[in-house]
Amino acid sequence: MHHSTITAFRPSAHQPVLLRRSPCNSGVPTLRQKPIVKGSSFLIVSTGAARLRNFKIVAKKKSIEGVSDQMNAIASQNLDHAPARRRVRLAFTQVQEQLDHVLFKMAPSGIRTDEWFEMNSKGQEIFCKSWLPKPGVRIKAAVCFVHGYGDTCTFFFEGIAKRIAASGYGVYAIDHPGFGLSEGLHGYVPSFNDIVDNVIEQYTKIKGRPEVRGMPRFLLGQSMGGAVALKVHLKERREWDGIALVAPMCKISEEMSPPKQLQKALIFLSRVMPKAKLVPAKDLAELAFRDPQKRKLASADYNVISYSDQTRLKTAVELLNATNELESQVEKVSSPLLILHGAADKVTDPNISKFLYQKAASKDKTLKLYDGSYHSILEGESDERILEVLDDIIEWLDSHCPVR
Repeated sequence: MHHSTITAFRPSAHQPVLLRRSPCNSGVPTLRQKPIVKGSSFLIVSTGAARLRNFKIVAKKKSIEGVSDQMNAIASQNLDHAPARRRVRLAFTQVQEQLDHVLFKMAPSGIRTDEWFEMNSKGQEIFCKSWLPKPGVRIKAAVCFVHGYGDTCTFFFEGIAKRIAASGYGVYAIDHPGFGLSEGLHGYVPSFNDIVDNVIEQYTKIKGRPEVRGMPRFLLGQSMGGAVALKVHLKERREWDGIALVAPMCKISEEMSPPKQLQKALIFLSRVMPKAKLVPAKDLAELAFRDPQKRKLASADYNVISYSDQTRLKTAVELLNATNELESQVEKVSSPLLILHGAADKVTDPNISKFLYQKAASKDKTLKLYDGSYHSILEGESDERILEVLDDIIEWLDSHCPVR
């Protein structure tokens, strides 16, 4: 991997985030970066159940291979708050684009991109991004992406979005509050339903943009985003022309779910110190990325603004409650449905995708299981499998878009 442009990159300590005003949404103001929150990343570890307020600080960040000491210093910031995450993302954009991954190497050229912030009803700045086909290519529909837990729409999804956009779709994405470039405490989900409501709020605005107004609209949900997408559908059944789910988190697998007794303890502790990072975490790169080279990229922390610390207590409880609730509502799902899942996924259970496929009320539903594939079927498999899954998504979208 060549990094000749990396060490020459010298972002100023006061450099603003370079976000343009959307040409198709001129009413949205350009928002500048707020002051950087300084400090090193840390992990809070409890020193005793009887002394809940007694913590010690443990260093968490590791060095990223192949980048300069200066870049590692930038990446080692405390990312609890959005201004720091925005600065780190800005510094690492060129690094990410040079990674040896099919989503970056084979990304179509000429795709029009735009980035902006929207203020949500809770007063939080929500990061939004769009990818549109080359000028002159007719847009068939809007595809609205819902990212998974800990993730962002500005890393691997860049390559996914460009490929879908090159097939004639307007692709839109947002970062959930507390994730990526959106405001909120990093990795903190005080209410799963608030994430669902924020998706509805932001995509209601996006569906009214001139380039896609009145066109078919689809939700594309990945992992936890699959659960969010299904809950969005259950709240507004007539607003979407279809839902595509990639390894949806309709239920946390037994291997990833804490034991019952621990769950009870987590529920109690979450009421006392909801933001504490105390829930044990497994190595998701090992479980999610089957291809060794791509697993190495994931393990190297190039996705610098992802949330990879131990899960915050309230977040863990909200995810458990959301999946338990969703499992009891799958029979109410009525939208045209595409479900894609790795058959060897140990993060989210492919058997639950089978259950969703069998129980959903949808008359138009498709389930595709990829033999031997892990959780990250769009990022962590062989190049051939990744492109196969992308082609399956595009083929399904094409089959659900009326010819104009």
